[in-house]
Amino acid sequence: MKKFLLLAVVMFASLTVSAQQKVGTFSVIPKVGFNLANLAGDVEGNSMKFGLVAGGDVMYQVTPTIGVSGGAFYSMQGCEGEGDTSFSLGEINIPLLANFYVAPNLALKTGLQPGIIASAKSKSGDHSHDVSSSCQTIEISVPFGISYEISDFVIDARYNLGLSKINKNSGSQRNSVFQITVGYKIPF
Repeated sequence: MKKFLLLAVVMFASLTVSAQQKVGTFSVIPKVGFNLANLAGDVEGNSMKFGLVAGGDVMYQVTPTIGVSGGAFYSMQGCEGEGDTSFSLGEINIPLLANFYVAPNLALKTGLQPGIIASAKSKSGDHSHDVSSSCQTIEISVPFGISYEISDFVIDARYNLGLSKINKNSGSQRNSVFQITVGYKIPF
């Protein structure tokens, strides 16, 4: 039993040690996951909305401890309102991140994330209304996150803090999004 446990630990360690990229290399990381989104600012009575996120990053390993990445993701965001009301945003997010490896295969991430609002709908009961014309076209967020690499798999958790308001005309509503994704690193 002890030999089996030791063998399992050695195999796991060898997988995780090989996950971090070599300096000067690129990789593509397709990812899928989910969001828990809400709106912050001058809103009351809203709650988190579950949504899906899918897309990918391209990463370049600058030094053994620093990587930079850029990506594109389709993200379902918004919030649930009181009763049977909701507000749904479909965004194309473009995260530009610095990845700081603080331990083998463990990275802290931060950067800037422009988002293009592709759709915006308000729903009350069975009635849905397109409200895209009253929303900004582009919004800016600051992502903060952590990721862990196991072999070529990447588990990523982020919080996207909205800086710009969503509504063109009034209010100070901005995005507040928790995001969990799983990806697969493909070196090239």
